[in-house]
Amino acid sequence: MNKEFLRFVFVGGINTVATYIIYLVLLIFFNYSVSYTISYVAGILISFYLNTFFVFKEKVSFKKFVQFPLVYLVQYLINLIMILVFVEHFNVSKQIVPLIVIVITIPITFVLSKLIIRGK
Repeated sequence: MNKEFLRFVFVGGINTVATYIIYLVLLIFFNYSVSYTISYVAGILISFYLNTFFVFKEKVSFKKFVQFPLVYLVQYLINLIMILVFVEHFNVSKQIVPLIVIVITIPITFVLSKLIIRGK
């Protein structure tokens, strides 16, 4: 593994903890789909800044900022479907399921994030 990927995993860990805490707090007020959606949007913002500055060491640009959520829109749709399937069909705990789906999508997210932030 290269250093960039290791930084990506580290930043992803920080982002995961932050968004997981947001998700758990929101579960007090909303159902799991709404809670996941709100925490997911917060995670996109956190991820963009941490990946741009720390992982890929690039400058922030409006174009990258606008394009970056496209990676996560695709990931969000895949994750939401997996969450619904895991919770509704496999009876996986709604508190644990976001962690499972994040791990599954890490490699895809790394490649797409790198393409957008680096612009290559």
